[in-house]
Formats: sequence, structure tokens, C-alpha cells
Amino acid sequence: MFKRINNLFTEHPSSLNESYSEHFLCAFIYGIRIVFTGFACLIHSVFPFLFKTVASDLANEIVNDVNSRKQTTLLKQEPKVVNHI
Repeated sequence: MFKRINNLFTEHPSSLNESYSEHFLCAFIYGIRIVFTGFACLIHSVFPFLFKTVASDLANEIVNDVNSRKQTTLLKQEPKVVNHI
């Protein structure tokens, strides 16, 4: 029973070669940044001269970071080719 519950928390982070705490911190920081960006968007909707590119800049940063993390994970998972000559 405990093992099943533990797997709920660790399976996905492990698939990214991360611990639960590493994954938690990264996702938590994304979430905080997205919340603050949401507030900036709400202010921008009333005052269009403020925070003109905040949402798109953050979206691009997060996409680039996620793609970079995926690439790192793929490199860690690639089997090493041993050339015997």
C-alpha cells in the first residue's frame, strides 16, 4: 500500500531523472511565476501600456526551459555506444 502511494509521487519525477523534491521545486517555481504573470496580464488588460510582453516572455522562457530539461533527460537516457575495435 505504501509503495503504491509512494509511486504516485515519485514515478513521474523519476522518469525525468529528478527526485521528488527537485521536481516539486521546479513545478512550484513555474506555478508562482505563472500566477504573478496572470496578475500582470490583468493589469495589462486595464492599462495596455504596462507589462506589454510579460506573458509572452514568460511563456517562451518556460517552453525553452521545459525543452531543455527534456533534452537533458533524453541525453541521460541514451544508451552509451561502445565501439570495440
